[in-house]
Amino acid sequence: MHARFLFCLWFAVMPYGMVLAAESAPGRIAVASAHELATDAGIEVMQAGGNAFDAAVAVSAALAVVEPASSGIGGGGFWLLQRASDGMTTMVDGRETAPAAATADMYLNESGEVERDWAVNGPLAAGIPGAAAAWVHIAERYGRLPLQDLLAPAIRLAEEGFPVDEKYRRLLGWRTEVMQRWPETAAIFMPGGGVPELETIIRQPELAGTLRRLAEQGHAGFYGGETARLLVEGAREAGGIWTLDDLAGYRAVEREPIRIDYEGFELITAPPPSSGGIAIAQILNLIEPYDLPSLSQVERIHLLAEAMRRAYRDRALYLGDPDFVDIPTDMLLSPFYASGLRAGIRLDRATPSASLAADPSLIRESNNTTHFSLMDADGNLVSATLTVNLPYGSAFAPPGTGVLLNNEMDDFSAAEGEPNAYGLIGFAANAIAPGKRMLSSMSPTIVRGQDRVAVLGTPGGSRIITMVLLGILDFIEGEGPESWVSLPRFHHQYQPDVISLEPDSLDDESIAALEALGHEVEVRTRSWGNMHAVMWDRASGAVEAAHDPRWTSGGARVVAPED
Repeated sequence: MHARFLFCLWFAVMPYGMVLAAESAPGRIAVASAHELATDAGIEVMQAGGNAFDAAVAVSAALAVVEPASSGIGGGGFWLLQRASDGMTTMVDGRETAPAAATADMYLNESGEVERDWAVNGPLAAGIPGAAAAWVHIAERYGRLPLQDLLAPAIRLAEEGFPVDEKYRRLLGWRTEVMQRWPETAAIFMPGGGVPELETIIRQPELAGTLRRLAEQGHAGFYGGETARLLVEGAREAGGIWTLDDLAGYRAVEREPIRIDYEGFELITAPPPSSGGIAIAQILNLIEPYDLPSLSQVERIHLLAEAMRRAYRDRALYLGDPDFVDIPTDMLLSPFYASGLRAGIRLDRATPSASLAADPSLIRESNNTTHFSLMDADGNLVSATLTVNLPYGSAFAPPGTGVLLNNEMDDFSAAEGEPNAYGLIGFAANAIAPGKRMLSSMSPTIVRGQDRVAVLGTPGGSRIITMVLLGILDFIEGEGPESWVSLPRFHHQYQPDVISLEPDSLDDESIAALEALGHEVEVRTRSWGNMHAVMWDRASGAVEAAHDPRWTSGGARVVAPED
């Protein structure tokens, strides 16, 4: 069966696996996140009577404290929710927005050149944060417990502190010089003036105060009142353009997920302003006629790279904020459109990206993000991917708030064809505009089969889509979450026209075979991604959770609710 986009008719032809979910429950709870203390927060809230949606708020807030390099209350993200009782699925979009004073040329100097420093460092680089609004939205609409209970673990971690780990040190090492421009910010994350030693305790009393106001007052506790005043005053004094109206006007929104039927599995994944769901659907459409398990490793990588190339080309041409850009979703997800694209794929030769009819343009985005997956005892599911863009975002925290601001404005196109911090270029569809949400590749995903359910996602910038794709295919082929998160990774994104490989992921003979097909192959010096996943096997009753072995800070736990 062709992978296809399922419209509202899905509710009338609900897949068999979904019906089973309403008739049975795992009886156990599971959380996999990038930090064991955040995982503990999710377990704590569910054991106190909260559901998966309550736990999602608790894990998000705890990550904002203990993993400031990757996400935070000064950033945003996407939360994919599925309710077991009726099969309802929605994505809560807490992506940042451009301030009202933002302009398409705000990062250009007098010579018309992009000032990269303006776009990535300090408050001018920050979009209006969406994380806090998303937490409140999820708690009020889908949770069981008061917001104060959900934020209590994060407040405790901010007040009592947490120990520095190697990931904290490594990512801070890339941003030390910028962080030191603002002494009050550096004092929070670099006590002593430099990168802290392992096990140094980081305490954030001002962030605890910000979280407490949010817990007590809800949306108004962050987007109004004392917190909003401090955020705006601090940002403007340091060169930012935020206003109180920018904050007061921010709202999280719900979006209908992308649904894909592939090989008897239903995939539920992120819609625009994420590019992930559409790109994953296109890749699956393109490879549908091929028997992947029968292919050699080189043939498989070649075929997937050709499909990735074409999906990323369309990503560049068509995708953006759906409230600002008319996205031809029906066309992109049509099996007939895929057939036309597939006609140009040769199994004996790579297709040069320059020969595809498009400008070699990609949308700018981050490479430092976080993800968590979780499930409660009733079978409610959450897959969430969160970000502040570069490690430690803009490196600026408005005094008195403890809120490290994102630098997501660099995910827009500052100038057509001009590369961003990651060498990616963009054009008009992703130009800066007031109130607009920047395009993302964050791809939180749920996959349902007749007997098994997977919840997965990962950080990784433009590589998120391909990592999630590889994890999905591994799940469909019968593997468990330990395998998905550990897979060797490869990636192609149309431009640059190269297959990227993780170190030691492929032997020299296989690399030579790919090159003989016409591919340029680059073996990267570092691995990428940080996948966290949960699986429920309804046939056996088993529940599994796994965190990516590339980082040791992650935590994955499966326990009974009463343990």
